[in-house]
Amino acid sequence: MERYERHYGMDELNEVVAALLPIVQSERIIAFSGELGAGKTTLIREICRQLQVVDNVSSPTFSIINVYHTTTADRIIHMDLYRLSSIAEAVDAGVEENLFSGDICLVEWPEKVIQIFPENYLFVQLHHAGVDQRLIRVFNQKNG
Repeated sequence: MERYERHYGMDELNEVVAALLPIVQSERIIAFSGELGAGKTTLIREICRQLQVVDNVSSPTFSIINVYHTTTADRIIHMDLYRLSSIAEAVDAGVEENLFSGDICLVEWPEKVIQIFPENYLFVQLHHAGVDQRLIRVFNQKNG
């Protein structure tokens, strides 16, 4: 079931995230899919800003997992699975453990190890829709 769809420009990013925030907070596991440069990390930065993350939000391409803290001491897990090549590698890196931690998990490139995701999660697709435009589609996903 699709939960949200919208074309937006980068100047509208805060509005898009404000609309997504209640969904993100209730679902906890959010998988972000889209080609390189589609805006996954940019969207995640704005989500973290609106969730009042106090740490520097950066792409975990090399570290695979970044942990951020909010002003209310909640943890937000940001994972970038682009460099992973197997489920065993993901498990060794702590991906599975974090997915089942109860923390909000924002995951880029989930396709790499989607088999270890929980049964239900939120799937966010980002597409280029012009020079400075993006199309975002958000829907519930069922694994298995």
